[in-house]
Amino acid sequence: MFVIDPRSKAPLYEQLTQQLRWQIAMGFLAGDEPLPSVRQLSAELGINPNTIQKAYRLMEQEGLIYTQPGRGNFVTPSVTEQRLKQRESQLARLEEEMRKAKEMGIPGEEIVRLTRQVYGEDGAS
Repeated sequence: MFVIDPRSKAPLYEQLTQQLRWQIAMGFLAGDEPLPSVRQLSAELGINPNTIQKAYRLMEQEGLIYTQPGRGNFVTPSVTEQRLKQRESQLARLEEEMRKAKEMGIPGEEIVRLTRQVYGEDGAS
């Protein structure tokens, strides 16, 4: 479910929160779905339980997950609304970056080629 790269410059808790955000945004984790326990994930990934707890706390502060004492951590039921907000935000950032690329003289065809490459529509994924 999660892949952590200890050689990455990004802290382990940030890697975990990024993957959680992505899985929620993509709909792989639904509202009220339980997350692995801190102990379970710590053992699975081979990292300190405090690191997992820090990631979960951060996600809870963002409103993407909630904790039920004695039961564990769960994806917030309003995850669909959160997902839509994240999507809108990402599209706005993408639009801004495309405007910057245009200002720098990057041709639209290059953006289309790159988009097809990223989406695997050019035969090479």
